[in-house]
Amino acid sequence: MADKTTLVLPGSKMTVSTTLKRALQVTLSVVLTAVVVLAVVLINTMMVSRTGSAAQGIGTWLSFIQRGDIQATMILTSLVTVLFVYWQRDKERK
Repeated sequence: MADKTTLVLPGSKMTVSTTLKRALQVTLSVVLTAVVVLAVVLINTMMVSRTGSAAQGIGTWLSFIQRGDIQATMILTSLVTVLFVYWQRDKERK
């Protein structure tokens, strides 16, 4: 595995360490997961609740997302996925 790799962001390319790139990928996937869960909870709250309050949905999401077991599951799933994709890619090259 190379010590340095290219991180492509909108409008720029940077050379960073492989560890940093993977950590950023895991972090971004955790954030995207949290955003998707927020969207699901908000839509569910607006469809089911008589008042349809977005504040109620955000409160429900916050109480859910702040649980340690939920955070650990999101991080572990993201970490395993990123590592598996890189492992598969390295095996295909050989």
